[in-house]
Amino acid sequence: VLVSYAAGGVVEVAFAAIRRRPIEEGFLVTGLIFPLVLPPTTPLWIVAVGIVVGVFFGKEVFGGTGRNIFNPALVGRLFITIAFPQAMSSSWQQPFTDAVTSATPLSLYKTSQELTSYSDLLFGSVAGSTGEVFSLGIIIGGIYLLYTKVGNWRVPVSYIATVFVLSAVGNIFIPETVAPPLFQVLTGGLLFGAFFMTTDPVTSPYNNESKLICGLIAGVLTVTIRSFSGYTEGVMFSIILTNALSPLVDHFVMKTKYREIESARL
Repeated sequence: VLVSYAAGGVVEVAFAAIRRRPIEEGFLVTGLIFPLVLPPTTPLWIVAVGIVVGVFFGKEVFGGTGRNIFNPALVGRLFITIAFPQAMSSSWQQPFTDAVTSATPLSLYKTSQELTSYSDLLFGSVAGSTGEVFSLGIIIGGIYLLYTKVGNWRVPVSYIATVFVLSAVGNIFIPETVAPPLFQVLTGGLLFGAFFMTTDPVTSPYNNESKLICGLIAGVLTVTIRSFSGYTEGVMFSIILTNALSPLVDHFVMKTKYREIESARL
């Protein structure tokens, strides 16, 4: 976290000086979230490179906080996944042991249809990124976030519900490919992404209807990537793609509403 704040802070301060604006506090969130979506054994220099790329290309090139369309933390993680794939997939810390080479629950299911126990998933006794393994804690934090209305409930609820329903149907017909619904929801970065990334007011859609639609799109993409691609996880790609589609979805929703209003007047 300290490396993330230090490296990303340099970029933030540099652009604040260039634009002659005060330093934006939005980076405090990005700097905290970014290390939570990385494996615990990620080298510190890769953490530094990733956060610099994420802040620069994910936020500053768009004009800074409030103008970006992509989540900076996910942009940084996407860069690391492409540029340093070994750092993202080769070693994971298995809790309560000295070993660091343990497969994630999603990897185990994809290779051998092995289901990790739900109690292990809930209480974090599994391998994975720092911010994704303790599902129960994420659920509690997410509910509090929605209860206090810091985040809008529509995108995460639509997202999680879509993943659950599609997984339930898919697991009936092709169980060797599509994991069970509850397993899909509790594994990987789905809960963390749903509660703490899709609720980002800057990158999420503006309209309530658009939020539900984008949650649906993200859910379809996540299940598709997890089940039918070479990647075991699809949350990162699905949220980034949904971020890109959000302005378009907002446009069509607003256009539809405008037509309905005009029709009602005639």
